[in-house]
Amino acid sequence: MARLFAAVLVTLVFSLALTVPAFAVDMTPPLPDPVLQQRYNVLVHELRCMQCQNEALADSNVSLAADLRLQVRNMLAAGKTDDEVRNYLVARYGEFILFRPRMSLRNLWLWAAPVVLLVVGGLAAARILRRRAALLDADPDSSEE
Repeated sequence: MARLFAAVLVTLVFSLALTVPAFAVDMTPPLPDPVLQQRYNVLVHELRCMQCQNEALADSNVSLAADLRLQVRNMLAAGKTDDEVRNYLVARYGEFILFRPRMSLRNLWLWAAPVVLLVVGGLAAARILRRRAALLDADPDSSEE
């Protein structure tokens, strides 16, 4: 009897854990045009919730995110392009609202830093390897082994 109760309890816990993602966050009605709806879905996944800060608008359940989702929906329904929607939101909330910041002179170092660090690391590794090789050549004990 205890095994049956444990099995039912485990099954219940797993089925509840699997249904958690089914709770909808975005309660805005779908757009009538499937192409517009697809653009809406892409945009709300590219934009950051300003209150949660590390969640996309599509994933956030706070009221500010709901308001921004509705605003994005209304702008798309009014015929705005994706860039016009992004530009409006950037003008209002700053570059932080974008998960993928635009390349500009202000943030050029963000885009260049990985390449610069990779080159510096490669040069440092080459220098270390050359010095070790020179030490091995100069060491008389290493040739005897």
